[in-house]
Amino acid sequence: MNDYARVAAVIRYLDEHHTAQPDLAELAVASGLSPAHFHRLFHRWAGVTPKDFLQCLTAEQAKRRLRQSASVLETTLATGLSGPGRLHDLLVTLEAASPGEYKSGGQGMRIEWGRADSPFGDCSIGWNARGICHLAFLEPDPEFAVPSELRGNWPAAEFHRDDRGARRHAIRIFNFGTAPAAPLRVFVRGTQFQLRVWRALLRIPSGCVVSYGRLAEKIAAPQAARAVGTACGANPVAYLIPCHRVIRETGVVQGYRWGMTRKRVLLAWEATH
Repeated sequence: MNDYARVAAVIRYLDEHHTAQPDLAELAVASGLSPAHFHRLFHRWAGVTPKDFLQCLTAEQAKRRLRQSASVLETTLATGLSGPGRLHDLLVTLEAASPGEYKSGGQGMRIEWGRADSPFGDCSIGWNARGICHLAFLEPDPEFAVPSELRGNWPAAEFHRDDRGARRHAIRIFNFGTAPAAPLRVFVRGTQFQLRVWRALLRIPSGCVVSYGRLAEKIAAPQAARAVGTACGANPVAYLIPCHRVIRETGVVQGYRWGMTRKRVLLAWEATH
């Protein structure tokens, strides 16, 4: 069991026992470790204590952040700047496939892909000469096939497996605290509406959340909150295009294609950093 799997197990335990306010010893049991070992492992993984991290997982925290994020998001979208987060806007360059590339499904294109470890569990990464075109979080799986969503987006492409290359990309993507030497390039295939949503997502600062309705307003489609949610769900590049930062109007953290536990961990991680 890797570090993320142990943290996810603890979060699931808290979902079932949060009213009892479990202490460090109980959380350690849920992780299968001694209290001292669990505390060290957690601090190494998150950079903060379990108590500080778990406080960021509450619904009240999400509601408070949702109330506070409006003015931040307003400024961000108005200026085109991303605030203090490092993997946004100027540091992630999004390039869209041309109409011809979209229609052909990647015919004549070579895509490398592989599996790698990340702070949020196993992931698959796909890339070509234009940039990263796929990033998805995975459950443990012995299969070695091309991820179905990667093949679905680029059905006519030629795929080559390269786990070593995927690990290099993962280090660059998830190396928290160290800005990349050059912007990370993302190459996506999507409709014009999806591209508008994904570009707006890049402008949400790390540590902030926004509602689907608010995001719809910011792309000049105030009646399209449901369509915005669908576009977030179609995001082909997890984490780099931060669809995990969109939550419901009530502040409830729901709706994430790579699992609700992972979405809560991502938000809590960003809140503590």
